[in-house]
Amino acid sequence: MKKIKYGMVGGGEGAFIGDIHRIAARIDNRFELVAGALSSNAARAASSAAKIGIDSERSYVSYEEMARVECARADGIDAVVIVTPNHLHFPVAKAFLEQGIAVICDKPVTLNLAQAKQLAEIIEQRGSFFRLTHNYTGYPLVRYARELVAEGTLGKIRLVQVEYAQDWLSDKQEETDNKQAAWRTDPEKSGAGGSLGDIGTHAFNLAQFISGQNVREICADIEAFVEGRQLDDNAHVMMRFDQGAKGLLWCSQVAVGNANNLKIRIYGEKGGLEWSQEEPNHLMYSPIGEPTRKLLRAGHGVSEIANRISRTPAGHPEGYLEGFANLYRDIADALLLHQQGLPIPAELQLIPGIKEGVAGLQFIEAAVRSSKANSQWVTLND
Repeated sequence: MKKIKYGMVGGGEGAFIGDIHRIAARIDNRFELVAGALSSNAARAASSAAKIGIDSERSYVSYEEMARVECARADGIDAVVIVTPNHLHFPVAKAFLEQGIAVICDKPVTLNLAQAKQLAEIIEQRGSFFRLTHNYTGYPLVRYARELVAEGTLGKIRLVQVEYAQDWLSDKQEETDNKQAAWRTDPEKSGAGGSLGDIGTHAFNLAQFISGQNVREICADIEAFVEGRQLDDNAHVMMRFDQGAKGLLWCSQVAVGNANNLKIRIYGEKGGLEWSQEEPNHLMYSPIGEPTRKLLRAGHGVSEIANRISRTPAGHPEGYLEGFANLYRDIADALLLHQQGLPIPAELQLIPGIKEGVAGLQFIEAAVRSSKANSQWVTLND
């Protein structure tokens, strides 16, 4: 099967998420990393490229040059993976899309909603291939939960409770040598949301993905608890969905004792579901009037939708890297079909794209707007 030749922008020495993407992309041997603009610092770019096996002639300092040169090469890249701070997502994506190169981008999709909408126009006008790596949608039991909701197993959905709690910014890490903290707390590089953009968008995306409903209105109370911090490190958001469900989202990076505690609970007229990212191989299902059932990834009764992306027998843990890899495997399949002008089947349309990216920025900016207005209800489309 043809491999996807790809390049990466960002993700050089000292970065976190670049390594995760590279590992995930090679798990199924569907991608080959051949080019990169890994840093705007020439020495760091060259050193980073050498360490991960990129030929020196395809190591770039400028992403603009990379887009132009790779497009002109007979063996140029099929796709670029963007793993930079948020403020670079839009210009980098635009540069590659304009050269006809597919884009795989980390979230949030851009620095602000205006850029997200402009990017959506470019993608639509050009018929471009663009995917957004909300990686939690690649977990088998997340997809099974979505299927159970869509089939009506829970009945009409009433409540959606989602939270993502961390503690790594409980003190002022941005004033240390922690480069991850530095850019994530800088509005020039992160955008209007701190915890909202970094982890709140994941929680928001998961709530809509599993529930099958879109958030229509929100009421938010956001706070920067660490003195002098420019962006929020905690947010409480009430949500009203377009099909009648009500929800609550909490995201925090100052919740001491929490590492990556992403959880979601969904309750309908006939039952409830609960899933935790830190224990991703279990899905708790509670039919009304019956004992709660613990469903296992790849276990008895789990559907083909979930089993298709399960890699090991039940009881062998799968998690973060495998979830990312599932996205990359689906992206490879979808991109090959796109290159041939063929329709993309339903199971590959679950991969987040520009629509989910725009929704994420609508959520961030609406939450900020609501909180500034003394937690008034606002619509996401304002």
